[in-house]
Amino acid sequence: MAGETTRGKPSGTLPLDRRVAIVTGGSRGIGRAITVLLRSLGARVVINYASNSNQADLLASELNSAVNSSSPVAIAVQADVSNPEQVKTLFDRAEEEFGCQAHILVNCAGVLDPKYPSLANTTVEDWDMILNVNTKGAFLCCREATNRLTRGGGGRIIMITTSLVGSLLPGYAAYAASKAAVETMTKIVAKELKGSGITANCVAPGPVATELFFAGKTEEMVKRIADACPLGRLGEPDDISGIVGFLAGDAGEWINGQIIRANGGSVV
Repeated sequence: MAGETTRGKPSGTLPLDRRVAIVTGGSRGIGRAITVLLRSLGARVVINYASNSNQADLLASELNSAVNSSSPVAIAVQADVSNPEQVKTLFDRAEEEFGCQAHILVNCAGVLDPKYPSLANTTVEDWDMILNVNTKGAFLCCREATNRLTRGGGGRIIMITTSLVGSLLPGYAAYAASKAAVETMTKIVAKELKGSGITANCVAPGPVATELFFAGKTEEMVKRIADACPLGRLGEPDDISGIVGFLAGDAGEWINGQIIRANGGSVV
């Protein structure tokens, strides 16, 4: 059991010591904050990126240079999460590099339409693009994780969705729909993994100050969204990464099949 594992660890050992975490979309925004936190907790991390390697390679280099070891604790791996063969290769690389099955999947890769069109004005091409990454990509990563994460304790599937599933704001039909599907899938997967020791949960951020959030928004729009939060501000990536870190560790084992809305009270 996870609790027994924790009690058996030497004093001073980090909570995720020797565990391997794959973070899709792990080089920017919320994904980057999650990658950095999981590494600080002792995990060896696989930083997935879609096409631009610069940020992922730089982050891996920074994380590796911070430890006194000839073996890497972080690697950057390109993979299109909507491509089943590339998702398989992502898990293959994790196993080859670190010599064991992965323990944790954090699926953070996602896109939205910065034009924020009404459903009536959403093109088929934009709809397909959003669901291809957000829904199909989540499905492929989750499917691979259910088959390949380590069994018997410490296995974690954590899907990053959105509080927009609760607020249902105009202009987000495709995005919210794509994430609602992921939330339903994750709840079912949590039940299907009975007996494996793997938990499956979603973390659903509200407005977070990232490149993805700011895309296409005016200063007035941003201010209005921040003012609508009871805490009077936008979220920061670290507001989300801490929740993921808790779920990834042994203390989060009893949380399973849940949607955690992390939004400062802007969506309740």
